[in-house]
Amino acid sequence: MAGETSWVSHFYDDSRREIRDWDSFTEVGEEGDKEATVVSVDNILPDELVERIIAYLPVASIFRAGSVCKRWYEIITSERFLWNLSHVLPQKPWYFMFTNSDEPTGHAYDPILRKWYNIELPCIDNSNWFIASSHGLVCFMDNGSRSELCMCNPITKRCRKLEEPPGFPFSDYSALAMSVNRESHKYTVAIVKSRQVPDNFFMWDISIHLYNSENATWATALTEILMGWRGGDESVICNGVLYFLVYSTGGGMPDSRHALISYNISNRSSQGSLRRNFIPVPCSLTCGRLMNLKEKLVMVGGIGKQDRPDIIKGIGIWVLNDQKWEEIVRMPHKYFQGFGELDDVFASSGTDDIIYIQSYGSPALLTYDMNMKQWKWSQKCPISKRFPLQLFTGFCFEPRLEISP
Repeated sequence: MAGETSWVSHFYDDSRREIRDWDSFTEVGEEGDKEATVVSVDNILPDELVERIIAYLPVASIFRAGSVCKRWYEIITSERFLWNLSHVLPQKPWYFMFTNSDEPTGHAYDPILRKWYNIELPCIDNSNWFIASSHGLVCFMDNGSRSELCMCNPITKRCRKLEEPPGFPFSDYSALAMSVNRESHKYTVAIVKSRQVPDNFFMWDISIHLYNSENATWATALTEILMGWRGGDESVICNGVLYFLVYSTGGGMPDSRHALISYNISNRSSQGSLRRNFIPVPCSLTCGRLMNLKEKLVMVGGIGKQDRPDIIKGIGIWVLNDQKWEEIVRMPHKYFQGFGELDDVFASSGTDDIIYIQSYGSPALLTYDMNMKQWKWSQKCPISKRFPLQLFTGFCFEPRLEISP
């Protein structure tokens, strides 16, 4: 299928490799009977220089390089090469789009080569899981009991199951977030649970649970009752602070359906009540999507109509600076129309400088480059809509080889 490439991992599977000797080759001269021996540059360059060159290739090209010859395979699987990878500029983030709600299969989009790769995710059974990502790792939490968590690198397929989180076993709403330390590769996972107080729709029990990979333990950081606000499924960690969206149940600010709460997980001892950490949203939103772009909190939101705030009229991007929202850009109308019929809620995620926006009703994928200030459609996805009620969703992640859970 055009635009689609099968993702075959040669990185850890010797049995699939077909090693050829590319040190030299023979070519036919103009007379047809003269052989010329050409010395490969690969023979001349030392391993250290080959490592540096390969480290700057797109990650898909690094995988292919491992199939070239035995020497290159040994180079890209060496600890020194993986260490070099961690010190080069990060790869542009990929976007994984699920193709089937009943299976963990889909296609990942590489914005550098503008190609889609067929990938099957480990650890999960279907697409209906909570997902968070940071620095090459992706965390999955099941949408049933919300007690099964798995950390994995979707490129290398290396996985690790996490201990069951504490707190009440079943919550009405849950939000998952994670953050990886780029130097130590230690990570923090945060779950915000929200449960209605029995027989009182306006009061909600909010609890925050944190997992530390260094000692592999969970801790309940906070439990609090909120009046007029409930939690949801949107959260992110930026620069040691957990942010999550809350939704009005009728007793909050009358002019807004959403609000943002911040919780400092780096300095919990100084953390006061959640009520003191409310941040109003910049305008009436149909939905909000939070993401960490270079340790800055960015929100992509559906802008509601003034007289009908539940109906979307556009999409905006904001950055939080000193507890105040700064509008970066609004989606041009031609791109907004390009989605066709866009629902009031949509999928959006991003990292580094790239933001992905996707309609639940279409496989169309739009990118916005925060650095270049540029909107661009992705290469056409190989997924096609097969029936009217088919839904599409996905998530953004950094493709990295050197990090393991």
